[in-house]
Amino acid sequence: MATLIHTLSDHSDDVNYCAFSSSYLATCSLDKTIRVYSLSNFAELPYSPLEGHTYAVHCCCFSPSGLVLASCSTDGTSALWDTRDGRRLAVLQQPGASPVRVCRFSPQATYLVAGAADGSVVLWNVQSMKLYRSGKVKGGSLMACAFSPNGNFFVTGSSSGDLTIWDDKMRCLYNEKAHDLGVTCCDISSHPVSDSENGFKYFQMASCGQDNHIKLWLILFADFLGVQLKYKCTLNGHSAPVLACAFSCDGQMIVSGSVDKCVIIYETSTGNTLHTLSQHTRYVTTCAFAPRSPLLATGSMDKTVHIWQLDLKQPCAGQCTVENESKVAVEDWSEDDVSAWLYAQDLADFVGLFKMNNIDGKELLNLTKESLANELKIESLGLRSKVLQKIEELRMTMISVSVPDEFLCPITRELMKDPVIATDGYSYEREAMENWISNRRSSPMTNLPLHSLMLTPNRTLKMAISRWLETQQK
Repeated sequence: MATLIHTLSDHSDDVNYCAFSSSYLATCSLDKTIRVYSLSNFAELPYSPLEGHTYAVHCCCFSPSGLVLASCSTDGTSALWDTRDGRRLAVLQQPGASPVRVCRFSPQATYLVAGAADGSVVLWNVQSMKLYRSGKVKGGSLMACAFSPNGNFFVTGSSSGDLTIWDDKMRCLYNEKAHDLGVTCCDISSHPVSDSENGFKYFQMASCGQDNHIKLWLILFADFLGVQLKYKCTLNGHSAPVLACAFSCDGQMIVSGSVDKCVIIYETSTGNTLHTLSQHTRYVTTCAFAPRSPLLATGSMDKTVHIWQLDLKQPCAGQCTVENESKVAVEDWSEDDVSAWLYAQDLADFVGLFKMNNIDGKELLNLTKESLANELKIESLGLRSKVLQKIEELRMTMISVSVPDEFLCPITRELMKDPVIATDGYSYEREAMENWISNRRSSPMTNLPLHSLMLTPNRTLKMAISRWLETQQK
């Protein structure tokens, strides 16, 4: 189920885009403003709306830390804002002053990419606030952009229908005609998927366009293979151009918004439709999943943003939190991070209580049945037990936060159980390497020919992995 829990109606014109951080929701509009809301109660922040653009604001996005918000506009600029007080930190002028349609931060917030109506693509150095690299697509406006989770490459989509893959040095690596009538949006899942043919992990990308379709793609980026883009399937369901698409945080769902006024949520693995939402009265222009709570935001030309709560039995609500928690240590969580976690665990009734008692990540991990009863005054034994159970589950997920890289198989990127040494000198999971050499006689790491297909058990590494696992279970 997807339940409409709140509607934001503060914009005076079409809503063009919405974006989540772990604590905030940002929206932007043809009315030239960006508005920022707290996820704890959907109240607009005191410094909102952000004003400064002289024409329509087309896109906004948060830096990975959530401390900086970027926006871009028809006025030919991208702006950076401090989310703590709303100060404008910088105004970045697009070369040629062409209207800027899309902007995205790289995963490490090193760069901000900005794409414009004249086809120009600019990488801005966020620290120096200066232009780092620039490029241009052939024909059409830049309408879409998405970074890979590792930051090694990003993809742009144009009104001419092309998807273009660039590396972080702004070199064009690959180009594909994807949507005949133009690309409107694209997104890359933060969760890689396995390809049974060769054992590689691929990044999964979704693109949508004026042809009414959503297409799924698999992208492989490897030094020894270059870039490969494989078409996977097409998701149908919309009867008009699709203007927006986005993956859920765990990659198991895709949401799309369309000129047909509908929002559709698909299951990624099967392509099946999970929900069709028809509450908007005009074109749906934007949609986004929250990173740490089971929330979905959809924006429309009807000037509203709808906030939906997803059924907590859906995979995203339970699994995405674990993955994102691994990126920020729980003990470093802010009070807002704890609030987002409570929402995700179906403990929303405790958000106000935890806020009142200033419970951050460190305090959360130290909660006991005594402190819940005596300090937080939770009288119900059942509720105290539920909270403690969720905290214990959270502690358990912290065990797998940082697996040493040398314990991961280079092919599957998973913890090795039966490591073997190949003649290239590298260690691999036996099954993965056996599958690899059954199809080819080259090294997965160097792409050079293997002089022998012999695989030697790496008992030293296996013992090291076993000892590491024991320390994690203590």
